[in-house]
Amino acid sequence: MRAPGRRRGPGGTAVLLKGKNAIVYGAGGAIGGAVSRAFAAQGATVHLVGRTQARLDRVAEKIRGDGGAAEPAVVDALDEATVTAHVDAVAEAFGSVDVTINLISHGAVLGKPLTEISLAEFEEPVRTAIRSNFLTARAAARHMTAQRSGAILLFGGYGDPMPNLGGMQVAFGGLESLRRALACELGPRGVRVITLQTAGVPESIPAGMPGRDDVAAAIEAKTMLGRAASLADIGNVAVFAASDAARSITATSLNITCGAVPG
Repeated sequence: MRAPGRRRGPGGTAVLLKGKNAIVYGAGGAIGGAVSRAFAAQGATVHLVGRTQARLDRVAEKIRGDGGAAEPAVVDALDEATVTAHVDAVAEAFGSVDVTINLISHGAVLGKPLTEISLAEFEEPVRTAIRSNFLTARAAARHMTAQRSGAILLFGGYGDPMPNLGGMQVAFGGLESLRRALACELGPRGVRVITLQTAGVPESIPAGMPGRDDVAAAIEAKTMLGRAASLADIGNVAVFAASDAARSITATSLNITCGAVPG
């Protein structure tokens, strides 16, 4: 028996997101691009959002080359008016807003203790994470509640404290509080809210970053599986969370930490 809403593609392959419109903020980044490609491969029309047209165009070209549908748009996820206008335009032109995920960079200062960073450096990731996720979730939720369906995905999770991460863990803690509040209010109106929780994604670390190999090794050393989540892993879990196959899951995080953060 098929799960509700599940379609089948050529050869009987499951197409979990056929007919859905997914908005990905930060789509030009490593994680955003991976999630966008995964959504498109499962039949969604992916609305690629970011601040740099060239990066969005590269992701769109890849998706279209693989037979998928992509609609890039330059939008600042911290700007209330442009976020709202873009989401409203998607709903009007494409008929629905079914999935949204915010994967923009938070701008955290890493490698220094809290006592040695400035107030501005501490506040930046907290403000960026909370403001952008509130704006993007609210804009989507207004359409999702009207259609009584939809999935709002957050990214980060909240595990054991680690030193020298600036305001990043505070930001993630705030996002978990936001997720709980959204899930409580939106659940009765058919909208699910889920966090995708990782313990670090070595593939997303820029190749030229000093100490990249050491950071990747430290991430992997904390896991039970001896490896960290890959970009493909994140894309696959995001597809599941966004699909009707996960229609009974909300108000929680999906743990893809490879055992670094036991449930």
